[in-house]
Amino acid sequence: MPYNKVVEPAGKQITFGDPELENHALDCALSPNGKTLAVEGRYRVVFINTRTNQIESEIKLRNYKKYRKFLNTLSGITWSKNGKSVFWSADDKRSGSVVFQIEWDGRGKAKLLQDKTIRFRGQKKKDGHFLTAIPNEMVIDGSALYVVLNGNNQVVKLDLNNRNRPVWTTTVGVAPYGIVKANGKLYVTNWGGVQPRAGDLVAGTPWDPAVVDSLTGAVSNGSVSVLEPATGKVLAEIQVGLHPNDIAASPDGKFVYTANGNSDDVSVISTETNRVTETIPVILLGKKSKFVGDSPNGLAISGDGSTLYVANGMDNALAVVRLGRRASGSGTAAESVVSGFIPTEAYPGNVALSKDGSTLYVANIEAIGSRATLPPGTKNPAFQIRDKNQKIISTGGYFTAHRELASVSVIPVPDEQTLQLYTARVRKNNLAFRIKLLQLLPRKNVKPVPVPERIGEPSVFKHVLYIIKENRTYDQVLGDMKEGDGDPKICVFGERVTPNQHKIARETLLLDNYYVSGKSSSEGHQWTDSGIVTDYIEKKVRGWFRSYDHVQYDAMVYPKWGFVWNNALTYGKSVRIFGEAQHSQWDQKRWKNWTDIYNDFVSGKKAFKFKNVSTIDLVRKILVPDFPAYDHKIPDVLRADRFIKELKSYEKMPGDALPDLMIMALPSDHTVGTRPGYPTPRAAVADNDLGLGRIVEALSKSRFWKNTVIFVTEDDSQSGWDHVSAYRTTGFVISPYSRLKKTIHTNYNQISMLRTIEQILGLPPMNQIDATATPMFDCFSKKPDFTPYRSVPNQIALNEMNPDLESLKGSALKYAKLSLMPEFDGIDSGDDDVLNRIIWFSTMGTKPYPEKYAGQED
Repeated sequence: MPYNKVVEPAGKQITFGDPELENHALDCALSPNGKTLAVEGRYRVVFINTRTNQIESEIKLRNYKKYRKFLNTLSGITWSKNGKSVFWSADDKRSGSVVFQIEWDGRGKAKLLQDKTIRFRGQKKKDGHFLTAIPNEMVIDGSALYVVLNGNNQVVKLDLNNRNRPVWTTTVGVAPYGIVKANGKLYVTNWGGVQPRAGDLVAGTPWDPAVVDSLTGAVSNGSVSVLEPATGKVLAEIQVGLHPNDIAASPDGKFVYTANGNSDDVSVISTETNRVTETIPVILLGKKSKFVGDSPNGLAISGDGSTLYVANGMDNALAVVRLGRRASGSGTAAESVVSGFIPTEAYPGNVALSKDGSTLYVANIEAIGSRATLPPGTKNPAFQIRDKNQKIISTGGYFTAHRELASVSVIPVPDEQTLQLYTARVRKNNLAFRIKLLQLLPRKNVKPVPVPERIGEPSVFKHVLYIIKENRTYDQVLGDMKEGDGDPKICVFGERVTPNQHKIARETLLLDNYYVSGKSSSEGHQWTDSGIVTDYIEKKVRGWFRSYDHVQYDAMVYPKWGFVWNNALTYGKSVRIFGEAQHSQWDQKRWKNWTDIYNDFVSGKKAFKFKNVSTIDLVRKILVPDFPAYDHKIPDVLRADRFIKELKSYEKMPGDALPDLMIMALPSDHTVGTRPGYPTPRAAVADNDLGLGRIVEALSKSRFWKNTVIFVTEDDSQSGWDHVSAYRTTGFVISPYSRLKKTIHTNYNQISMLRTIEQILGLPPMNQIDATATPMFDCFSKKPDFTPYRSVPNQIALNEMNPDLESLKGSALKYAKLSLMPEFDGIDSGDDDVLNRIIWFSTMGTKPYPEKYAGQED
C-alpha cells in the first residue's frame, strides 16, 4: 500500500465487486446456524457459503431503479434470530435513509423485500443544512428493531409486527455508531462523544457541535449511552476512549467492549455498574509506544468469553486479546493482554467468529487497494474502447483511483505457535523494524546535511515550504517527459500547458516513482497534513455521508495528535499556513465570479478582499489572512502574488524571520471541467503551473534560498489516468541541494515527503506510519547550486474561458451541462469519473476516452 504497508494476509481471500467501481467490504455477520456469511459492501450485499467459501447470492442496489443511487452506510448488517431475514442500512443524500430487509431462503437465494423498506427522516441543522438520518448498527430483539441514526444523533425503536412503527426515539451523544443489548440494557457508542455543555470548546462535525481539543481541533472525548429498552430513557453516560465505534457484549452479558478508533484501545464496561473496568491498549508496537495509529474499529468475542478479536484497521491485522478478570470476570490474570496479531488484507473494518470458534471472517475495507482491472483482451464493455479506425479494442490491465475490488478474509483461528509467526509477519509488513532507527540519539559535532540521518542532527535547511496541489496523476502532467516512465498518449496537460513543472523537473530532479496515499481529497488532505486517516474517514469512504472534509472543517476527521503544524509548534518551530485548513469569505456581489477576481488582479485597480475562516482554533492564529483558501473562483497566480508580497515583507525584516514551516494550498489544477464562466481545464492547470513557477522563482532569488527547501505534492490522484499505478502522481523537491538534473526512480510517497520535512526540522514522527517512512535521501546532493530558477511564461491564456451553453451542441453541450451540476460547486464535490471525462473531452476532443485507465460511463 502507498503508505509503507505490505499486505500479506492469512487464510483465504474472497473478492467481489464490479471492477468499474470502488468497492469496499464494510461489515459482515454470520447467520444463526453459521452456514452463511452476509457481507455488507458499499454497493451490494453478498452471501457466502461458509462450507465452500463461495458467493451464493448478491443483492446489488444498482439493479433497482429507485435505489441505484443509494450507498450502504458505515456498518451494521444484522440477521434475524430465525435466520430468515437480513437487515442493513443505506443512504442517498437526495432521497434520504433506509433500512432494507432481505428474505433469505437458506438454500442460496436472497430477495430484497422492497415493500418492507423502512425510511427515516433526516434533520435540518442550526445552520440550515439538511443531513440525512444515516442509520447504522442495529439490534433485533423479538419484534423490536433498535436502530442507531448517526446523522440525527438518535436511537429509534421500531415495532416490526406493527408496520415498523416507531415506539420511541431518544437523543444520545454526537454521531452514534454501534449498539448492543446486554444485561437488559442498550449500550450505544457515540463516535463524537457527549453532547456539549455550556462553556465547552466546540467545533462542527460538521453540522453538529462536539467538544474538541483547543490545539488540534479534534474531538476530545468518546462516550457510551446506556438506554432502557422499554422506554428509551437514558440511564447513564459513560466516558470511554476516542472515536468509539463498534461494540460487542460478552456471552454472559456482564461486560461490553468498545473499539476506540482514535485512541488505539478497547474500553471494557461492567454492565452491573456501568463503569469502565479496564482499558486495553491494542498497539502493534507495544502499549508503551508513543507511535500509535492502529485504528481499532471492529470486534468479535469467542463463545467462552475468553478472547476478543479486534480489527486494527491501520495495522492490516486482528489483535488477539486474552481477557483478564477485569474484562471477563474470570481467568487467572487480572489484566487483559494482547497475545498476538493475525494478518489480513488492508484496513479490516469488522470481524465475525464462527460458533465453534474455529474460523474468523474479516471484512477488509481497502482489500489490496485501487488495483481493480481485467486481463488484457477482456470483452467486458467497461474495459473496451474504439481506436482511431473505430475498431473495438480491449483496454484491460490498467488502473485508476476509484476502481477497487472488495474482499473478505477467511482465516482459521491459529494455535499459539502459528499466532507468533503471524505476529512476526504483521510487524515485518508494518515495517516495525524501522522504529529502532528513531531511538538513535543525535550525535555531537555532526556537519549539517540536507536530510539528517538522525532526528535532532543539523540540516542545511532552516525553512520548508510545503505546497499541496490537487488531483493529478503523473502521466496526466509529466507523461510526455522522455526522461521518466511516462505514457504520452494520456498526457493531457503536457509541456505546453505545464512548462514550469517540466522545467523544474529537468533542472532539479524528476520523480517518476512517487505516490499519493489516498484516493480522494477527503483522504488526501489528511495524509498530507497528518500522515494518516482516521477510522471516521475509512468508514465513510466513497459514501461521504456526513462530510467531505478536504479543507479540515469536521472535527471527527482529525487524529488525536493533530497535524504537522501541531508537531512543529510543539517543538518550538514557527509556522504559517497559506490557504490550507480554511476557507475564504468575501462580498459575492462585488466579486461574483472568476472573471471579476482575475480582472481586478490583472488590472491592479481593486484588491480582492476576503476573510479566512477556520474551525480549528490554532489554525486561526497561524493562517495568513491575505492568502486565499480553496475556491474555484480564485486563480493561483493571485495566490502566488500574495505569497510573494508576504515573502518580501520578511526580506525587509532584520535577521531571519521567515517561518520554519510554511504550508500552502495551490489548488487550481483541480479545474471545474467545462463549466461556463470558468477557465477551460487546460487554462486552470496553466494558471496553477504559472503560480508555482513564480513562487519558486521568488524564493530562489530571495536571501533565504541558501537554507530553504520546497516540497510539492498533489493531495491525491483521483482525477486522471496513469499506466503504472492509480496512486502515482507528480512530486517535486526544489532546493539548492536538489539540482541533480536526473530521474529518481526510488519509491517514495506522501508519507516519505512528510517524514523528510520532519527530519529536516528536527521533529519526531507523529504516528506509526510516518515513523516507519523512509526520508527522501536520494533527492539531495552534498554540494549546493544556488542558481535561481526563472519561471516560464504561460503558453495557454489564463482567461481562456469555457463557452456558454448557447454556443454549444453535441458532446460539448453535454459536458458543459454536467459541469454545471451542483455537485461541482465545490472542490472535489462532484463525481470524479464524470470530471475525468469532461477534462478528456476538453483537452483531447473526440479521441477515445482511455477506459483502461478509468471505468465505464454511467
